[in-house]
Amino acid sequence: MPYQLLADLVLTLHVLLVVFVVGGLPLIVLGNFLAWGWVNGLRFRLAHLLAIVVVMAEAWLGIDCPLTTLEMWLRAAAEQATYSTSFVQYWLERLLYYRAAQWVFVLAYSLFGLLVVLAWWAFPPAMPRRDDRRRR
Repeated sequence: MPYQLLADLVLTLHVLLVVFVVGGLPLIVLGNFLAWGWVNGLRFRLAHLLAIVVVMAEAWLGIDCPLTTLEMWLRAAAEQATYSTSFVQYWLERLLYYRAAQWVFVLAYSLFGLLVVLAWWAFPPAMPRRDDRRRR
């Protein structure tokens, strides 16, 4: 596969991950009001919590996202200027990348993480029952 295509796939995965993290919280809250049982599934909730914890840790530690690093490496391997050509890249970047001081990201991710923890408390995930664990 050409490096540019792989870079576009990484960018798409990155956007989907952002949508999962950002969209997951309103889904959890709305789903609880509309009695959607799946929004309290333990796997979904743990994946959502883990995702925001990773984002917060990257922000607090000043670490670049590994998906961004991989995408840049692939674009360099394709001998392509970073963020400059394909249609997919052009539009997805405008949704995902923005400029601000580092403290803005740390604050935003931390506040969002706090909201996720509050949602965990307000709408606890469904824990497997004992008899469900024995069947597995």
